[in-house]
Amino acid sequence: MQQDLVHAIKSNPKYHELITKRSKFAWILAALMLLIYYGFILIIAFNKEFLEQPLWEGAVTTVGIPIGLGVIISAFILTGIYVFRANSEFDRLTAEIKEEVL
Repeated sequence: MQQDLVHAIKSNPKYHELITKRSKFAWILAALMLLIYYGFILIIAFNKEFLEQPLWEGAVTTVGIPIGLGVIISAFILTGIYVFRANSEFDRLTAEIKEEVL
């Protein structure tokens, strides 16, 4: 019985659509996060002087602080984007697959 259910799900075209869309979207977001993170690391490695500049004349805070915070916040934003799409499109496809199979 369990094997029949697994086979029915895996042979459903909507299952393949779900897997393809979710995988592609996750890889795009992962690549974007890696680009942001490693871009920051490359700036640290090759243009440290830029990050050492004060935000304004006489400021204690440097340019690197808001950029570093931006890297951290971008991770939360990208996670939120994934969760939003997962809760809408991916959950809808999952429900349709369950409805058709069961």
